[in-house]
Amino acid sequence: MLKVGDIVARKSHKQDLFFRIEQIMSIKGERIAILKGINLRLIADAPLQDLVEKEPSEVAHYQREDYQDIYNKLKIVVNQRKYVPEVQDEFYEIPGRVLHLDGDEEYLSQCIKTYQQLGLDAKGICISEAEQPKKIRQVLQENPTDIVVLTGHDGFLKGKKDFKSLDSYRSSRFFVQSVLEARRFQPNRDALVIFAGACQSNYEAIIRAGANFASSPKRTLIHAFDPVFIVERIAFTPIDQMVSLKEIIQHTVTGTDGLGGIETRGQLRKGYPRSPY
Repeated sequence: MLKVGDIVARKSHKQDLFFRIEQIMSIKGERIAILKGINLRLIADAPLQDLVEKEPSEVAHYQREDYQDIYNKLKIVVNQRKYVPEVQDEFYEIPGRVLHLDGDEEYLSQCIKTYQQLGLDAKGICISEAEQPKKIRQVLQENPTDIVVLTGHDGFLKGKKDFKSLDSYRSSRFFVQSVLEARRFQPNRDALVIFAGACQSNYEAIIRAGANFASSPKRTLIHAFDPVFIVERIAFTPIDQMVSLKEIIQHTVTGTDGLGGIETRGQLRKGYPRSPY
């Protein structure tokens, strides 16, 4: 008998993705599970009869492959940072500060840990997607930052056909409202860089609202760590340079199907001279 917390896959989707059961409810006499991706920013639902529970060994293998892919990408990102010894000895660097709002506490914790491993000054706050528009202005006032991430879970609703309508998505409306509120606080797209969205989000609407980067151009799924890869490149690009759009997207897990953005100035500042202390 399946229960909340079990790791499952959907038979109808050839068991391609693993989910955790978040809730079980009855709808018109049918038992439906609300599912959360264990490595993707996706909320979905499925009849219990469509689900198969995964063995611990299968889950471990699935996560091990995912972690290895993320590790390899992080390694590439760090290795590609430009290092000039004679310049580095004289100057010091201050990467852009990061404020990460996330509707998923588990993903938030993982992202903050990864930011720190990458040498970034990052603060995370767990706020549900629906609450983010109500709280973003106060959060920004209390937590000065250069880059803000607004994410959690999203999804294109079953039975919907209009990809432009915000009514077709679980959380896109909230991301759009949050970006609008953030832009009322700071209209300058280079003074406050915004990433917003999750799986299958309404990319065009989020960008129009004022985000620098968003998901998902082709309404594909995005990885839990995709915002981290976007933010890292912005934070470590010098402020007198524009971030390379192709380069920043190529370094993500999902690529151009799931992520995109507009020309944006980097947030890395250099200081001189370097103190011996």
